[in-house]
Amino acid sequence: MSSNEIFPYLHGFSAEEQQRLRQQARFAEQAVYRDIDFAKSKNILEVGCGVGAQTEILLRRFPDIHVTGIDFNPKQIASAQAYLNSVPYAQDRYKISEIDAMNMDFESTSFDGAFLCWVLEHVPDPSRVLSEIRRVLKPGAKVFITEVMNSSFFIDPYSPNMWKYWMAFNDYQYDNAGDPFIGAKLGNLLTSLGYSQIQTEIHNWHLDNRHPSQRKEMFDFWLTLMMSASDQLKESSYVDEDTIQAAVKEMNEAKTNPNSVFLYSFMQAVATV
Repeated sequence: MSSNEIFPYLHGFSAEEQQRLRQQARFAEQAVYRDIDFAKSKNILEVGCGVGAQTEILLRRFPDIHVTGIDFNPKQIASAQAYLNSVPYAQDRYKISEIDAMNMDFESTSFDGAFLCWVLEHVPDPSRVLSEIRRVLKPGAKVFITEVMNSSFFIDPYSPNMWKYWMAFNDYQYDNAGDPFIGAKLGNLLTSLGYSQIQTEIHNWHLDNRHPSQRKEMFDFWLTLMMSASDQLKESSYVDEDTIQAAVKEMNEAKTNPNSVFLYSFMQAVATV
């Protein structure tokens, strides 16, 4: 049985999706990495490394670190290996392994930092993952977590088919042992597991007619993200083809509307062992 059969992944594992994940990482890089600092760390654990998109950014931004990436899906691992093998500054600075984040086989206190980005939303037991991370981190080490808060998504003008599709998107994830609202819960999770110096911060993408070029780019990015799940949602009867096409039409109309608004918030947390 594959990991996708155990924990159905909303976006799938096609080559197109793997490339989308790399593009997404670069697109969101400035917002995601604004407050992440591994300058004093050496041996970093990246949980849910996927296709190596964030791994590449970590290695580029922090030239003195070594990253141990883990993921549960062999297709993603193979893609990450191929990608990182082509990155000159990544050579000899990373290791990718197929490991269940809820049951890691690392020794305790093996790492002096950990990184997760858009990962906990996809796992059935985030508390178990964060507990394992705490076990394998050295005392004083920090974990940086970036997570979704999908209830924050807003666009204007009102787009009923887009909202219907977005609700189906979130319902599918929630029904399949994920949590599209996990970001707002990070403070509680980290506190319950004994982490210290817990800080959470909400980051916003809020674009209107003051930033027309950036707004258009964000609508294009978000439409691609949403539609990467369309086949899965349709095959699982969460949404029909007519709704998908109408949602695309509404998003494209909003993109070209001179008075449209885009808003999405995500949560970042940092905590110490």
